[in-house]
Amino acid sequence: MRLREEVGLNIRNLRNSKGMSQEQLALAAEMDRSYISEIELAKNSVSIDILEQIALALNVASKELLNERR
Repeated sequence: MRLREEVGLNIRNLRNSKGMSQEQLALAAEMDRSYISEIELAKNSVSIDILEQIALALNVASKELLNERR
């Protein structure tokens, strides 16, 4: 699995585990909901700054977004 896909799945799983919708995450991260969707679906690569914003909105360490799935 490509890193872009891993990151998208990690974001989706963390968001779901916190009971957040894409809209809620987008608002908390100050992004558009469609951009969150594209990231989760691995249609868009993201910068480190964007990953940091998403991690802060999810209240997790940034490294949680990069964890490998086994």
